[in-house]
Amino acid sequence: MMAEKVTLNDVGPRDGLQSQSRVLSPADRIQLVTALLDSGMRHVEVGAFVSPTAVPAMAGTDEVLAGLRENTGSGDVTFTVLVPNVRGYELATAAGARSVCLVLYGTDGMAEANVGMNRLQAESAAKEILERARKDGVRVTSTIAVAFECPFEGRVEPSLVCDMAGRFLELGTDELCVADTIGGANPGQVRSLTAALVDGYGASQISCHFHDTRAMGLANVYAALESGIRKFDASIAGLGGCPFAPGASGNVATEDVVMMLEQMGFATGIDLDRLMQAATLAKTLTGTAPGGRASAWLDYNASSNKTRSLTETRNPSR
Repeated sequence: MMAEKVTLNDVGPRDGLQSQSRVLSPADRIQLVTALLDSGMRHVEVGAFVSPTAVPAMAGTDEVLAGLRENTGSGDVTFTVLVPNVRGYELATAAGARSVCLVLYGTDGMAEANVGMNRLQAESAAKEILERARKDGVRVTSTIAVAFECPFEGRVEPSLVCDMAGRFLELGTDELCVADTIGGANPGQVRSLTAALVDGYGASQISCHFHDTRAMGLANVYAALESGIRKFDASIAGLGGCPFAPGASGNVATEDVVMMLEQMGFATGIDLDRLMQAATLAKTLTGTAPGGRASAWLDYNASSNKTRSLTETRNPSR
């Protein structure tokens, strides 16, 4: 029997880099994305069309897209870029983007801090982007930020998130991502909300985005898996943190999620040894990437496996 597939979207080159002290060049960012592709990753969030003054790390996203097309072609890879408003969408599509992520908000406080609008104004702008994207044939992920807890207003009502998800699924978004932007959720909350979303709308268009602020990232992935969710955001080497969300730390590390999923019997299509090479590159380029919680164990086992393979080659059993 074939293993059930879980899809991962690495957001390290966007969400992971946006709050790092070291600003990477477009060439460095292309190198990081290419390392992820070499591991088998087929969904990567590669940048954002936002103000370079507000988020310097995302300047040159058009160059990143152009370089990736030149180096890799398109093939079966989905390169997504974040667009905060209509102008961002226009810049993204002019640069050739065919997959965009727009952001909805669980609270007014987070919407004001992030885009200078209240929650309903941000939703109205997102609807306009979605309408244009449908006409343009551009894929859209609608992400609900602070879907569990907001750094400004506290706990977010699950009914509000469910209602917003339903509206945007009905409007035709390709994917609806529930984001624990500051890592404030616990597995019980995640299980309850994701189960309600799956019961109401099915699992095929729902994904989740977790941060590891309180060491619950993997537990929350597991809780969503139990509800039937089969697509997750994760960030190489645990890069992350939102510059507009006090208290947010790194995203759940891609290597930790892949390790857990593969050991549970799911198929990810990702080579863990090559993913660890991408994690090492992320650490080298940024100087700040913490690495996954299982990094030491994974590095040791990768080294041990190489040693065993070499020994077996030189001294075959008889």
